[in-house]
Amino acid sequence: MIVTTTPEVQGLQIDQYIRVVAGETVAGINALKDLGAGFRNIVGGRSGSYESEILQARETALGEMVERAMQLGAQGIVGVDIDYLTLGQGNMVMVSASGTAVTFKPAEAE
Repeated sequence: MIVTTTPEVQGLQIDQYIRVVAGETVAGINALKDLGAGFRNIVGGRSGSYESEILQARETALGEMVERAMQLGAQGIVGVDIDYLTLGQGNMVMVSASGTAVTFKPAEAE
């Protein structure tokens, strides 16, 4: 499955735009990770625990989007956009991925 942020795929011609597909996930940040991130905020540096949570949430959202496109018979997803939103008291993050599921024209024999 080809997944791209671009509106087209170089070397392939889109045959059919099926529909918009999306995947979402909500990740909670526990108190221990929140405490570590707060300490990092004071002394500077990156918060590895938050980064790993965000990475996992993004991969889950993308995976759900791809699964939904495959169920529709898509061969690719173009125009992918990933959005992040904090929820609650800032201890939860929602990641959503959306794009347009497409099929491609068969390659012409030369």
